Amino acid sequence: MEGVEKLAQEVSLWPHVSVHPHRFGGSEFHIGKAEIGHVHTGGVVDIPFPRSVRDALLTAGLAQEHRWVPNSGWITFQIRGETDFKHAVWLMRLSYLRYALKRASDPRRVLDEYSEELQLSPQFKALLEPFVPRSVVA
Repeated sequence: MEGVEKLAQEVSLWPHVSVHPHRFGGSEFHIGKAEIGHVHTGGVVDIPFPRSVRDALLTAGLAQEHRWVPNSGWITFQIRGETDFKHAVWLMRLSYLRYALKRASDPRRVLDEYSEELQLSPQFKALLEPFVPRSVVA
């Protein structure tokens, strides 16, 4: 599927992301040892989130429960066309943001920039606040 290859190509360009074959077909994306998500050859995208973010995504209708582990932080999304592809990138970018915040020299600025780029609602921005490392007081 074209969307699968396109998603893998897009995500592989993000800083610190490595792409690996997924054990059930497709590609998975990592930052270090952490998986930010994977896409199966049929266009199904699976992404791990903290439960609070996952629950908000489900409530807003922005993703579906993961078909094999529905009571986890994982979500599922199906790429069927260009609009779905763009939404899959948005979801993957949201997952990526948690790890980008941990690596950033100025995580507050990064959260603000990504919030604008992703057009995050105040609810989603607040859900990501716990991933902004606290400043070290010198």
